[in-house]
Amino acid sequence: MLPPLWYNNPKTYKEGPPKSRADEIFQQNCRDILENGVWDTDQNVRPHWEDGTPAHTVKKFGIINRYALRQEFPILTIRRTYFKTCIDELLWIWQKKSNNIHDLRGHIWDSWADENGSIGKAYGYQLGVKHQYPEGAFDQVDRVLYDLRHNPASRRIMTNLYNFQDLHEMALYPCAYSVTFNVSGRTLNAILNQRSQDMLTANNWNVAQYAVLVHMMARASGLEAGELVHVIADAHIYDRHVPLVEELLRRQGRPAPRLVVDPAVTDFYQFTRDSFRLEGYDPLPFDGKIPVAI
Repeated sequence: MLPPLWYNNPKTYKEGPPKSRADEIFQQNCRDILENGVWDTDQNVRPHWEDGTPAHTVKKFGIINRYALRQEFPILTIRRTYFKTCIDELLWIWQKKSNNIHDLRGHIWDSWADENGSIGKAYGYQLGVKHQYPEGAFDQVDRVLYDLRHNPASRRIMTNLYNFQDLHEMALYPCAYSVTFNVSGRTLNAILNQRSQDMLTANNWNVAQYAVLVHMMARASGLEAGELVHVIADAHIYDRHVPLVEELLRRQGRPAPRLVVDPAVTDFYQFTRDSFRLEGYDPLPFDGKIPVAI
């Protein structure tokens, strides 16, 4: 049996349903970064703002978060995470295995694409490359699906986007670069490894995406989604994001929504953005404009 929703936090809730655990984790991480992190203002940094100013950060090394997917869907309520848009990007990478922004509904990758819309040999491209196994040729996604169905006790079920041979042809090195899937009984768990995390713009975006991915893999394999563990090497807050993060730290979260997955879909490649919906998602309004470092 999984521990209760607040298993990482010993405090008790006197009245009403517990608030979103995803909010608590995000706020704990950001508070720790601001209070105990290290600034890189003495370093030359690659990222910059649209006006050309260097984009400096305050960071913490080695943050590990755990999300119990049976207990709640880990999405922020202290501000909106655009659920359908983050699913679009997930499907673009993991299902379409594309590296061209013309296959993506949103515009979040426009800054890194060339004149043909390509981001180079990054993300979806790597997942689509076939590799030879004793059972035949598989790309990384199809190999995960094969092992989950035929060899669930394996401790080798993983993907890796960080292909050193192709880094020079990637517009952006992969940030969320590796997922390890592990089956315990009939429960599918996963570890997401991330080398770099912009906490304000992308942290909960990635958490929500990969929570959906675990549900997709579990459904396609006849399993139940269990736990998502998120390992972040460099968790940082950009200098121009600090006031916005401080505002979010003052907020009280709301109860987490419930994820509903279309019960008719059991094929990984038949999921669409409309296969998923959130019941009871009522995030607080957030009017702050978030600048994006590039």
